[in-house]
Amino acid sequence: MNNIINNILSLLGTGDYHSGSAIGRRIGVSRAAVWKQLQKLVDLGLDLESVKGKGYRLVGGFEALSNEAIYPLLNLSAKDHISELEIFSHLESTNSYTMNRISEGGAKGYVCLAEYQSAGKGRRGRKWVSPFGHNIYLSIAWEFDGGASQLEGLSLAVGVAIVQSLKEIGLEKAVLKWPNDILLDKKKLGGILLEMQGDPSGVCQVVIGVGINVRMKASADIDQPWTSVANHLSDISRNELTGLLLNNLIAMLLVYEREGFSEFRKDWEGMDALQAEKVVVVTGTTRISGIANGVYPNGSLRLTVEGVDQPIYGGEVSLRRVSDN
Repeated sequence: MNNIINNILSLLGTGDYHSGSAIGRRIGVSRAAVWKQLQKLVDLGLDLESVKGKGYRLVGGFEALSNEAIYPLLNLSAKDHISELEIFSHLESTNSYTMNRISEGGAKGYVCLAEYQSAGKGRRGRKWVSPFGHNIYLSIAWEFDGGASQLEGLSLAVGVAIVQSLKEIGLEKAVLKWPNDILLDKKKLGGILLEMQGDPSGVCQVVIGVGINVRMKASADIDQPWTSVANHLSDISRNELTGLLLNNLIAMLLVYEREGFSEFRKDWEGMDALQAEKVVVVTGTTRISGIANGVYPNGSLRLTVEGVDQPIYGGEVSLRRVSDN
């Protein structure tokens, strides 16, 4: 993103009106150049309002993600264990970028954020809709020495840390849907995507991807009910929420290294959106109906089918409440 757009974003970030000529004077460009750059903001999906006699404003203002705002919010443990925190205006995917960093070596504790993803990734190969400047797209690199088996339940523990963060900002009704969804009022608020590389039976690296809708606008690309933090909280800072997420995620990872999912299982079940609900599990063309009764110690779903419990593992699987079908 060029410096002119960054300067305009900084100027309009308060949400106040500024005339085209005033913007031009402040940043040292012509009014025509200002108009051209303002159109780019519209193309990015920002809500630019133009009123004759007043000028232009970004509805709701704009808060850029920044190291200067996030770093002071981190506790000492997070500062000690985050090796680097990078923020990009545009990436194809924070997870893909972080996976590449792992390939270069020494990436444990690396944190990547982006204002916009052109190829954001969700579970099961789905696209993660990632408009500019509206949400949080975050990836963390971590290393484990117990192979893939040590990662069983990790995505659920990540969910616990995220919901704890959301509750701390006042979203008391935030819950989890197995295996990787964060819900609020039965609508999707966020999701988790884990990707691994390395030795499946030894030292391996995992990228923990987190997407949270903060100021999401209507999108025809989302094929399920969704919500946004700003729909429930009138004043929310993306930088403050990012700092809180990082504090809780790093704390979770340090415990998970020692204790695994067992330390988080009770909390997860207390946040389970489908506890004791009639559900349908869909895997390919197979549908299994039963009662969701929490999770096993390895993070698999405990599904009760005609009185018999059976584990359902993550992967290419979809879980739905019967009443939602």
